[in-house]
Amino acid sequence: MSKKVFIISLIVLLLVAIVSYSIFFIIQAKNKSTPTQTLNEIATCIQNKDYSAMYKLITESSQDNISEDKFIERHKNIYDGISMKDYKIDIGSEIEQEDGSYIVDYNVFMDTISVGEIKFVATSKFIKNKETKQYELEWSSKFIFPDLEDTDKVKVKTVESKRGQILDRNRRMLAGFGEVSSIGLVPGKMNDETYETDIAKIAELLDISSESIEKTLNASWVKDDTFVPLKKVSVDNQVLKQQLLEIKGIKITKVTERVYPYAEAISHLIGYVQSVTAEDLEKNSDKGYTSTSIIGKAGLEKQYEDILRGKDGKEIYIENASGNRKSTIGKIEVQNGEDVRLTIDIDIQKQLYNELKEDKGFFVVMQPKTGELLALVSTPSYDNNQFIYGMGTEKWKSLSEDEKNPMLTRYTRTYCPGSTFKPITAAIGLTTGKLSEDDTFNYNGLSWQKGSGWGDYYITTLTEYNSAKNIRNALIHSDNIFFAQAALKIGADKFTEELKKIGFGEVLNLNLGLSTSQISNSGEIKKEVALADSGYGQGEILVNPVHMASIYSAFVNDGNMIKPYLEYKENPSPEILRENAFSKDAANIVKEDLIQVIENPEGTATDMKIDGITLAGKTGTAELKVSKEEEANTLGWFDLITVDENTNKQYVIVSMVEEARELGGSHYLIKKLRNLF
Repeated sequence: MSKKVFIISLIVLLLVAIVSYSIFFIIQAKNKSTPTQTLNEIATCIQNKDYSAMYKLITESSQDNISEDKFIERHKNIYDGISMKDYKIDIGSEIEQEDGSYIVDYNVFMDTISVGEIKFVATSKFIKNKETKQYELEWSSKFIFPDLEDTDKVKVKTVESKRGQILDRNRRMLAGFGEVSSIGLVPGKMNDETYETDIAKIAELLDISSESIEKTLNASWVKDDTFVPLKKVSVDNQVLKQQLLEIKGIKITKVTERVYPYAEAISHLIGYVQSVTAEDLEKNSDKGYTSTSIIGKAGLEKQYEDILRGKDGKEIYIENASGNRKSTIGKIEVQNGEDVRLTIDIDIQKQLYNELKEDKGFFVVMQPKTGELLALVSTPSYDNNQFIYGMGTEKWKSLSEDEKNPMLTRYTRTYCPGSTFKPITAAIGLTTGKLSEDDTFNYNGLSWQKGSGWGDYYITTLTEYNSAKNIRNALIHSDNIFFAQAALKIGADKFTEELKKIGFGEVLNLNLGLSTSQISNSGEIKKEVALADSGYGQGEILVNPVHMASIYSAFVNDGNMIKPYLEYKENPSPEILRENAFSKDAANIVKEDLIQVIENPEGTATDMKIDGITLAGKTGTAELKVSKEEEANTLGWFDLITVDENTNKQYVIVSMVEEARELGGSHYLIKKLRNLF
């Protein structure tokens, strides 16, 4: 044998010896397992919900008392039943007994969705298996909880929390709990001969499918004398209930449910709740929702979900074989949801809704000195109670396919403001010193362009007047040409800078999902014609109506924009949204001019004049023309401010109606608002 072969053989023999030696000591170490190691393995099995592996770590005598299937079932039922999500132990002492067994003392920390943390002191016995040399747990149900016998059960009791109410400023309920009628069938009382006809009739009346009724009636829990609920309806729907009661087997009961007493008048603001979906449960897995929970799906019900929803009370306890409670394992007290009180005045809300309910439009009413939002009306509307009763296929189809789009919350959007924007241009010009109240422009006729560079594009206005072409007269007569020239004199950079200063391009966060007012699609005004158009509220200027209410509040607050708010305060003090949005002088000049829009016989809003109260306002018509050939659709606007501080009707109102050409534009809205005063 060569020297090289000898060396290689020697190395191989050494490696074999090392591996054999290592395996021997691993086996020896394993054979020297301790009770603590076994207990830690068991804790890992519980954490991983591997109860089959855990079963292999209990003594043979324990296994004689419970089969593996029953063992797995008991642990699964208990730990899943209490919604355990984490299991840890902290081992204290390990004391050997005279018979060679060990007693181990330890603390258990169990985290549950039901009641939070459960902790207790436990003691377990471990016996060494003579064949495997492993320590095994002497198991009984006391291992799960110290007071738990094998014949006991672990119970979870739920005390349902109450969802908070939504209230108006005078504590009138806008959303809360009330009685509704539950329509159902008692199968044993139905007429067998007319069964199919009756099912079809019920389906038609309740706007649900015959198949869904059949499926419900065939559920395993249904007996002949069972009341099988099908749908909820308003307690006031007497005609429908009478029609249903003519069918044999129909039964109507009263149940407590979330209700919206003012329905369409305020549904866009309040929104609605529905039963949680699988997606809701997944998104909110750590918030204690269950398959029977309700959750806010729209409006303030959704925005204030975490405040309105309560937390159910839970108690985990042990019940003995006789059905008696033995001991409490863990408990959390029920926490009812909090009420949300709004600044809304439901009387104003209802009145303005009824004035405009057949049209597409909105009203925003704000207290100009405090910022309290008194009404937020969007029309047409929908009955949010329908989502509680159960929206039928035909009802949902009629809502979703309605050309008027009743599900759209119009006051959250942005719109071309038309001439209601002119006071803003005037205030910017006065604040920056680019204009004075005495400045005049020279032009004649109803159309104007700066020069031939504009091609065939002209600024047009509706009314010719002989008085001076200054800010006051231009506001009184709503002169487009004046404000186009005013914007050009201010300049694009300064005009844009001042608009950003009053909140254009910034989110107005009121938990209402408001769209952001914009200067243009790009955020800049690059072309001269676009600047001219922007001066009188056309071009690409878009304004959110709630934002517009805040801007108009500056005209009665020395140039400071008041921040709108919706949650009621006992002693409201104004919060400034934009300090010195306009100079004090500019704000007061524009305010006096807007008074003349109503008071002056030539003003565009003289029909809003009311004896005994001083108001300021501005009419507006926004054209939404797509092409030169197409007749423009129009938005009619009217913005109004109470200037008289001696009246209790302190309002800044922003209102708009779509398809205004046929209705009479701003004057259609003025008729509606006069009734408010």
